[in-house]
Amino acid sequence: MPSVSAHVALTLAQHVDAVFGVMGNGNAYFLDALETQTDATFTAVRHEQGAVVAADAHFRASGRIAAGTSTYGAGFTNTITALAEAVQAHVPLVLVVGDEPTSGPRPWDVDQIALASAVGARTYTVGRTDAAATTVIAVEHALTYRVPVVLAIPYDVAALEAGAVPAAPAPRLPAPLAPRGVFAEGMLDEIAAALRDAERPFLLAGRGAWLAGAGEALGALAAQTGALTASSALGRGIFPDTRYDLGVTGGFGAEGAMELVRTADVAVVFGASLNQFTMRFGDLFAPGTRVFQVDTAPAATHAHVGGFVRADARLAAEALVTRLSSGHDFGDGAELAEATPDSGGESGTGSAVVSARPWRETVDVAAARAYEPGDDLAPDGRLDPRSAARRIAELLPEDRVVVSDGGHFIGWANMYWPVAAPDRMMMIGTAFQSIGQGWPSVVGAALARRDATIVLTSGDGGGLMAIADLESAVRAAGGRGMAVVWNDAAYGAEVNLYGLKGLAEGPMRIPEVDFAAFGAAVGAEGVVVRTLHDLDRLATWAEEDPATRRFLVLDLRISGDVIAPYQQEIIRVNS
Repeated sequence: MPSVSAHVALTLAQHVDAVFGVMGNGNAYFLDALETQTDATFTAVRHEQGAVVAADAHFRASGRIAAGTSTYGAGFTNTITALAEAVQAHVPLVLVVGDEPTSGPRPWDVDQIALASAVGARTYTVGRTDAAATTVIAVEHALTYRVPVVLAIPYDVAALEAGAVPAAPAPRLPAPLAPRGVFAEGMLDEIAAALRDAERPFLLAGRGAWLAGAGEALGALAAQTGALTASSALGRGIFPDTRYDLGVTGGFGAEGAMELVRTADVAVVFGASLNQFTMRFGDLFAPGTRVFQVDTAPAATHAHVGGFVRADARLAAEALVTRLSSGHDFGDGAELAEATPDSGGESGTGSAVVSARPWRETVDVAAARAYEPGDDLAPDGRLDPRSAARRIAELLPEDRVVVSDGGHFIGWANMYWPVAAPDRMMMIGTAFQSIGQGWPSVVGAALARRDATIVLTSGDGGGLMAIADLESAVRAAGGRGMAVVWNDAAYGAEVNLYGLKGLAEGPMRIPEVDFAAFGAAVGAEGVVVRTLHDLDRLATWAEEDPATRRFLVLDLRISGDVIAPYQQEIIRVNS
């Protein structure tokens, strides 16, 4: 007869097709049932943190929920940092863990429910008679609230016979949050009127807009209003028309693009939290800009927001398109201007043109988006990360999905490597301000996007912290994977923030490590890059058949003296 663990595995496999983890006493029966009785794919990682990170990356890359698994005690405590990151980033996943027996904790057990709760994750504990139903509840909770959930199997219950697996209902998911009430409708009228009358309209979208599927509606709204567009770091690529897109806002943005944003007279933000980095620490918009926000959060998330609508980004954008297309009366008796041949409107949109002076066609977007090209080598003789990033962008496969660890280096990929959509650039670790989650991110992304080349961007500090799962990344991605390690022999962010203040730099420095050799040791091809010419191997690698080439590790020996603009912004604020 099926065990309690089998009930969990068989029910979970109805809703997830990928599980990542490390086997131990607490999850052995679960993994046996998963492997022998379901079609779900289990991928082993080498550290329990990697189980959660891989499940996190799988969702970000595909939109499909995945699961991680670990044993109890030390196995579970190893997952905590990654669990906290998933909570902060609003990533739904299920972490299946062993737990203390129902009779009480043993010397090696810890209060796992309290630990999970401390980082914001809810725990559901299965029993002999309710394992299948509890599993469905856990999946439903994760998807409804977009958070990780811990599903615990007590040690003395795991192998108990539980009878036939009962039919379990599918998880109930909430409908998209529609604008409701007189206030919301009135605010949408006000936003539409502001966009209609704006001379320099601007639309900003974030990851929330992507998750809502708002790209098409936002594209229509931008075309209708003649607005320039931009995104948060996690929303890059959401606007379909790149001709008028200024790229990423905040410290990753090009200076010329950010100057244009400050000249906007009306800005509408969809599904972006407006954190301090996106907002350039309060300097993104000029004081005279009217700023509106659409989000599912209970209230506006920044003091500069003057009007707020709580709603799904797609539904709100569609409502605005409808208002502006229909010549809706916003209460002041004004009607929309009719389209004229020289009005700058998009042909074939089937909608009225709002402005006779489309701002976006009067500016040089390409010039505004330009970044500093950098020098071949920095003054200290090491590689200039700017020129390296620019050259790598020219050589990377077009089908790329970029996953990023945390650290000073995050500026380079975010500035110089364009991606086609928000699910092709993932920054795992930044929500919780952590490093060391890069290598296992490759594992989850590779399984989620089997048609793409997975590109990791990592620093040497984070790369060493998670080095056990370099093997997992190479094994999971094979020739569809590569890594760029920005190796400055230091914890660069700390050097930039505290070394400049005169603090002792010894703890901030790392003896230079040969990541190319690390990669070769686990079956990858490793290349030490000291000059731009050394990147020629990336050009030939990209042309080879992914089925026969090896995972590529590029060990970039970069200068730590070149500070990323976003870091300079942080230094300025904290000085």
